[in-house]
Amino acid sequence: MSTRTATPPRTDRGPSTDRNPSTDRDPRTNGNPSTELASDIIAWFHENGRTLPWREPGFSAWGTLVSEFMLQQTPVSRVIPHLEAWLERWPTPADLADSPPAEALRAWSSLGYPRRALWLHEAAVQITERHAGVVPDDVDDLLALKGVGDYTARAVAAFAYGKRHPVVDTNTRRVIARAVQGQAEPAPPSRGRDLAAMEALLPESDTDAHDFNAGIMELGALICVAKSPRCGQCPVSARCAWLADGSPAYLGPVKAVQKKYEGSDRQVRGLIMKELRAAHKPVTTAEIETLWPDAVQRTRALDGLLADGLAVASAQGGYTLPHG
Repeated sequence: MSTRTATPPRTDRGPSTDRNPSTDRDPRTNGNPSTELASDIIAWFHENGRTLPWREPGFSAWGTLVSEFMLQQTPVSRVIPHLEAWLERWPTPADLADSPPAEALRAWSSLGYPRRALWLHEAAVQITERHAGVVPDDVDDLLALKGVGDYTARAVAAFAYGKRHPVVDTNTRRVIARAVQGQAEPAPPSRGRDLAAMEALLPESDTDAHDFNAGIMELGALICVAKSPRCGQCPVSARCAWLADGSPAYLGPVKAVQKKYEGSDRQVRGLIMKELRAAHKPVTTAEIETLWPDAVQRTRALDGLLADGLAVASAQGGYTLPHG
């Protein structure tokens, strides 16, 4: 297991946050607007950042990786209890790798998108076999792990190992769209464009880059929210291009809206997965038939679970979670 830990927030609070950013210049920034925006967000984050498990001193790189898997499309409040239980049971990648995938899927429980649990288990096996059980700190090595995309790789390198990388999530994109680009909403995601926009704002020092990455995400999560942003509480409102332009409505391209959950194939898949997690013997076809009335949709959902490796046909008949 890695002995390196997440970089803790700095205890040096720097200059007073009572400064008026519209009239005063921070002497550390040489009047650079991008640098001043970053400085204001970092100072705000030091005072207002939430206390979260993955921000605690000594939190492991493995814990950071697990948290990033769990936080994909899942609120923080739901993740925290699952994360704590997961790390208590599997404190290292090797511990998880030694367990069958079925146990990872059971522990994932109601977090949703259970393929993440399967991918995390496979990533644990890869870390154990390729990296001697230590979560790698290199972005390319992290990207080679199952289920790790560009955001997760950069987040682990930046937050677990303190490396200077731009880290971009939905909250980051929204703050940049408003404060820098003057748009009410960000355009649909673009890896190259989004990373370049964040890189242009990222402080040079590793410590400040770490704090800015975390701070701008926090600002988007708590203040610069998608609906009804709390501009009166924002530390960069005096620098915000969107506010300065009168908060115009967004007229650009939008990301496709996700279909509702109720009645969807996702719901049917979830019902079947719940039954498989609860059973420690094969679930029969007759039992699955009781879970959803639409036979065509039920069959499609089951076939999808089989294709994704989340369910397997048992030699004794019926279906189980994968045992690997």
